[in-house]
Amino acid sequence: MKNTNIDSLIEVNNIGDEDFESLVMQSDKLSVIDFWADWCQPCHMLAPTIQALAEDYADQIFVGKMDIEANPITPHRYEIRSIPTLLLFKDGKLVERLTGVRPKEVIESRINVHL
Repeated sequence: MKNTNIDSLIEVNNIGDEDFESLVMQSDKLSVIDFWADWCQPCHMLAPTIQALAEDYADQIFVGKMDIEANPITPHRYEIRSIPTLLLFKDGKLVERLTGVRPKEVIESRINVHL
């Protein structure tokens, strides 16, 4: 059984345009980046799934969230037209794009393809 103590939760990394290259593109792990905005209700619906993935895959993947309002450069570069959008990066390359709220099992299946 998982420990659900709030102090033990893995923190999802908030990333910005300025650290995207070093944290995502140069990572030696598969990176899962959630592009979101505070005003986006579907983004808030997806947030618990992103948190669960960060906890379940803590040693295997890098999980980050990027606020598209505060960081316009990276979303523009990757043509984020709708949110939430999840982008998966491996070895500095975009390998997967998932748009909209998806069940955890669907996201996990796509993560597992790239591990």
